[in-house]
Amino acid sequence: MAGGRDMRVADFLADLAELPLRELDAIAPGTSLVIAPHPDDESLGCGGFIAEAVRLGRPPVVVIASDGIGSHPNSRLWPAERLRELRENEARDALRLLGLPPERVIFLRLRDTAVPTRGPAFDAVVETLAELCRRHACANVLVPWRHDPHCDHEAVSLMGDSLGSLCPDLTVLAYPVWGLTLPPETVINEPPPVGSRLDIGAHLAVKRAAVHAHRSQRGLVIEDDPDGFILPEVLLEKLLRLYECFITS
Repeated sequence: MAGGRDMRVADFLADLAELPLRELDAIAPGTSLVIAPHPDDESLGCGGFIAEAVRLGRPPVVVIASDGIGSHPNSRLWPAERLRELRENEARDALRLLGLPPERVIFLRLRDTAVPTRGPAFDAVVETLAELCRRHACANVLVPWRHDPHCDHEAVSLMGDSLGSLCPDLTVLAYPVWGLTLPPETVINEPPPVGSRLDIGAHLAVKRAAVHAHRSQRGLVIEDDPDGFILPEVLLEKLLRLYECFITS
């Protein structure tokens, strides 16, 4: 990123927590396209945003990029197709709790841990997202923070950059998920954060319920993969709080 400098994650996150609180209309006026790398990221990173946008009468379009089947790769009872269906149903349940109509949820079903970062496949996904923005007259796109330490999060962040170049009138906002758990002394090349915090106190209970709707990711469904993914409490503590952060640069 132009203008970046080396800084510790601890300092960046401290600055992030001091971003000004703004109303949703000031952060993202108009309709938004929320892109989640996996089923559950939409609730973890943007659950309050989605609920507030619905309350204001302009529900976002939520795109789930990957199929989510990488969470329990060793389960025999939940092979890939069955696991994908489970995770999509959990996302639908979560978004229903947030008030989002089911027709505003789109699953791209890209391969978990293999969301493209370049080449023809990447370009095709970006064009699909651009067409969604045009069809729904989106003014904003929300993608994960570039330093979220997961390959699919990084891929979707790159898609946001490409969308911003392809659609110059589109405002690109970044939301952190796993980046909040980076070791404090990690050094990143990044300018101090510019952006806003959204007060989601009125929606915190429903955001928590939406996160909990992803039952497979909480270890409550799949019992035959002892190494399967479980959302760590340290992440939930950082995301189930009274505000969400959105970075503009």
